[in-house]
Amino acid sequence: MPRSTAPAAAQHQDAHADTDVPIAAPVIAPRAWSPARSRLWSALSVIVGTLGLAPTGLRAADANIGALRHRITVGAPLNTTLSYLQAGNPTAPRLILVHGTPGSASGWSEYLTHPPPGADVVALDRPGFGDSGPEGALTSLEAQAAAVYAMFPTDGRRVVLLGHSLGGPIVARVAAEHPGRVAAVVLLAASLDPALEEINPMQWVGTWTAVRWALPRAIRNANAELIALKPELESLARLLPKITAPVLIVHGTKDSLVPVANVPFMQAGLTGARCVKTELLEGQNHFLPWNSTGVVREAIAWALAAPC
Repeated sequence: MPRSTAPAAAQHQDAHADTDVPIAAPVIAPRAWSPARSRLWSALSVIVGTLGLAPTGLRAADANIGALRHRITVGAPLNTTLSYLQAGNPTAPRLILVHGTPGSASGWSEYLTHPPPGADVVALDRPGFGDSGPEGALTSLEAQAAAVYAMFPTDGRRVVLLGHSLGGPIVARVAAEHPGRVAAVVLLAASLDPALEEINPMQWVGTWTAVRWALPRAIRNANAELIALKPELESLARLLPKITAPVLIVHGTKDSLVPVANVPFMQAGLTGARCVKTELLEGQNHFLPWNSTGVVREAIAWALAAPC
């Protein structure tokens, strides 16, 4: 797969908490992009949902994963039941896969039916999606991060976090809140820059009572998450320097849903990370877990190896 590599300083540069010098950003060619156009995809999802369809790119379910499903009941602040899939070596470092919006654990089926070697793989249905409660949306990144933390092993094993799309800011929040437990973070087509978030007017249609309850739960809750995302990312930005684990940023240069312009923001904010590596995938779009599985597996191997 063709890859666009950033300058050496940007690809793999240490960032320490005791310096105010931001990580060098890769040179990214200017490209026409509009937050409103990106959010139009969300609005179209609302329309598609009304017709009883679903975004096919986010439904990578595999009929063979039913035996991998588990459920746990968690207390405050969530007070709900979480559903998750688990595969791999149960004594190895835990790899937690966090989907975007909409999505579910079954979207990671490729990595569960053929788990990466040397990993205890867990993919959860985030609160509000799949088989996890509650019925409505939990739009707070703090609440979503609490659900991910509930997947941490109780025996103190190392944890690697991988978040795709809106799963990216969620795993970043976990890594900032629990730096001593997180061994590495992979941000896959992640949306972290609040300046790039804009609500398309059509998204408000999905909040109207008559429309909202006609929508599938996943579309209804995804719309709510996206509407609330900008202030959540603004709060997260202040926490990014607390992340101390190595971070790998992987992003497609042709991502029209979460633009590659997010990358410099992430690099500049991750000043406390032991190292930050950036990999740009030339010509690739937003759906990297499904169209770039080889690259994603390489990213997982890098994170499990504790590279710095």
